[in-house]
Amino acid sequence: MTAWPEGNAVVYCQGMFATTNGKTAHGLVRRCQRYRVLSVVDSRHAGSDAGDVLDGKPNGIPVRATTEDAVWAAEKSGTPATHFVVGLAPDGGRLPPQSREDVRRAIELGLNVDSGLHDFLSEDSQISALAAARGVAIRDIRRPPPRSELHFFSGKIEQVDCLKIAALGTDSAIGKRTTAWLIVDGLREAGIRAELVGTGQTAWMQGARYGLIMDSIVNDFISGEIEHAVWSAWNEQHPDVIVIEGQGSLMNPAYPGGFEILAAGRPDAVILQHAPARIDYDGFPGYRIHPLPRQIQAIEVVSDRAVVAVTINHEGLTPRGVDKACDSISAQVGLPCVDVLLSGSGKITALIRERLRLRSAGAAPPRSESSP
Repeated sequence: MTAWPEGNAVVYCQGMFATTNGKTAHGLVRRCQRYRVLSVVDSRHAGSDAGDVLDGKPNGIPVRATTEDAVWAAEKSGTPATHFVVGLAPDGGRLPPQSREDVRRAIELGLNVDSGLHDFLSEDSQISALAAARGVAIRDIRRPPPRSELHFFSGKIEQVDCLKIAALGTDSAIGKRTTAWLIVDGLREAGIRAELVGTGQTAWMQGARYGLIMDSIVNDFISGEIEHAVWSAWNEQHPDVIVIEGQGSLMNPAYPGGFEILAAGRPDAVILQHAPARIDYDGFPGYRIHPLPRQIQAIEVVSDRAVVAVTINHEGLTPRGVDKACDSISAQVGLPCVDVLLSGSGKITALIRERLRLRSAGAAPPRSESSP
């Protein structure tokens, strides 16, 4: 395994930090093993603490106005920057035109560039030539592996005998990955061996040991890659629990992720992330989010497995509104509900521990806690 951190990172999120299009930067600010995160670049929040902007909890990562500011401040502090990490996650995964010059400037300043966008910077003749001249590397994280290295579904998922939990969502950019990590952390703190299987570029950047980048893989191999990642985590680490990061949602018109995770990952249970104040699917005004009971029904029909809890994204809610939303959701669908980012994952950890106890005792949990 690569020794971490690989380097000191300036996370670029110009104009998008603290929006749904900045979720890669958000993930790196909240947790990161692959890099030592020095700062975030977004002129709108320059001078602020990134953790305070995101979660109201300062974490010592400053927001700078420009890449130059970030690089010069790092140099002055005695911890020079080595990496320019593109923290943007716009719809379609394309590099905004105005950001191209910022990438060029980072290379001119001698930074290696890591990007998780669909626009491969290494294929841009001008950018790649500049990187070669400056002696820095470009990594396009979403570049798929050669097809010769991809796995087709084989059925070996049936060998995995630990508890598998899928952290799915009712929309994209809704906090699935953050919730999945917090659940893994909570389980580990409780003495339960847990692994996260990442399914997107941000989890890779954060340092997830196992995973794939679903939206860059040829469809024929997505199921096989999910299976292989889950099987590898189980085979190599022997965890008690594997938490699989969800992608998109079953009903999102542009990102209907989740079907392959249910079919190939074959989770034993699902935890569903939901944003009660969100009306339309992210980025698509007028496309109303399907009601929570319908989303739960769809997941359970497709997977024949239970949605065992709802976790919420508190965007657009006051602290008091979070409690009211959770009470309303529990009354509506008959499931425990918690905002793990605000309240911690203790309630979810306890639920998973109980399912582990039932498995150990040979008792089958109910197919659906929300069923009558």
